[in-house]
Amino acid sequence: MLFRRAHIVVLLCACLIGAGAFAQFRGGGRRGGGGRGGEPDPRNVERGNVPRWDLDPGFKDDCFTFVRIKYRSTINRTSYAWWTDFPDADLNFSWRLSQLTSLKVDPDGRVIDITDDALFDYPFAVMSGVPAIVINDEEAAVLRRYMLNGGFILVDDFWGDDNYEHFYNEVVKQAFPEREPVELPLEHPIFHCVYDLKEKPQIPNVGFATRNRDTGITSEDPEGKPASYRGLFDDKGRLMMLICHNTDLGDGWEEEATDPWYFKEFSEKKAYPLGINIIFYVMTH
Repeated sequence: MLFRRAHIVVLLCACLIGAGAFAQFRGGGRRGGGGRGGEPDPRNVERGNVPRWDLDPGFKDDCFTFVRIKYRSTINRTSYAWWTDFPDADLNFSWRLSQLTSLKVDPDGRVIDITDDALFDYPFAVMSGVPAIVINDEEAAVLRRYMLNGGFILVDDFWGDDNYEHFYNEVVKQAFPEREPVELPLEHPIFHCVYDLKEKPQIPNVGFATRNRDTGITSEDPEGKPASYRGLFDDKGRLMMLICHNTDLGDGWEEEATDPWYFKEFSEKKAYPLGINIIFYVMTH
């Protein structure tokens, strides 16, 4: 199966928003996940103050949809489960894409089980909070088929070498025993294709960031390591998976309303620009 990306190519070209162009959300209070009361129900999500927009019926089958993969994990709490940063990150990022680019975006994201055939209807999916993920042979085969058929997976929000090794062995090597992730250099176009990033951004969670505001420390890694962005490529050099390690891109989207300083320093300058770059790059390559 080849995913249809006909409209995506031209949609993000109008995204010329610079720093300072965002207006921070005020308030929030959405519910539906994040480990506040156990596993959330994706069918019952409050939008809070995120605007709802109308999607042109002509783009119903060709719009961008934020898809979150639902997986199993050994620890049933936030940052260790599929609902890490859900639903706020999904809603906020979808709204920003709709607001700041000419991309046609579905106002409602999707949460899809790994083995649900519906996953193959969407070319972009997120796996967040993966340090305790577990998959079986069937699920590994589905992920492999999804990516080889044109799908892309963004992996985010896990810190430390032990957590990386777990994800690497549990997911990467089960799905692609013959392939190795490759660290993307700063010169890679994914860091420059829309917003010209001067560094590989490291985005801590909002609590860690505010506690360390005066020190400038951004690494939650036990050894203080920088952010790492590893790519898994197919035989033609297409990026199938981007593993964002030692960083929390989703918190930059989820928590933009929590603290004005965090919004300015991490959401506006790093999380949204990198997120938009990722969408533009993977949908045009």
